[in-house]
Amino acid sequence: MMEYKLDEIDLKILRMMQDNARINNSDIAKELGMAPSAVLERVKKLENKDVLLAYHAKVNPKALDQKMLSFIFIKVDEIIGDEETGRLLAEIPEVLEVHDIAGDDGYMIKVRTTDSLALVHLMRNSLSRIQGIISTRTIIVLQTVKEENKLIIPERLEY
Repeated sequence: MMEYKLDEIDLKILRMMQDNARINNSDIAKELGMAPSAVLERVKKLENKDVLLAYHAKVNPKALDQKMLSFIFIKVDEIIGDEETGRLLAEIPEVLEVHDIAGDDGYMIKVRTTDSLALVHLMRNSLSRIQGIISTRTIIVLQTVKEENKLIIPERLEY
């Protein structure tokens, strides 16, 4: 298990980068009163420690005609700890998230499709081919009020 040990400067850098992944080291350095080279070194350490995992652009799904958002609860017959179904679900391009969950269902997935016909196609041609799936329960989102991937980054962490 990796030990993170983040200080207040690391947390400030994370906060700025989470708000704007395109922010450059010079702008961070100015804001923090540091040298750009020191910021670059800290960012590299955050990447190496797997604190910063990736950099993404947030794309409007409507621009790509992916208007339908659904959550699908999947009941499976696999043994607890077996992750094969999860791996197969993660390979489906329309599946944005795969969560191994507690309760009657084994997995919950987040899916974006163009419309209900595309969702039916996904269920018939992708989900139905995964052995071990007993049943599914689908929730279709009518309207998204908030969809955010930002974490709450505290001012400091106590270790």
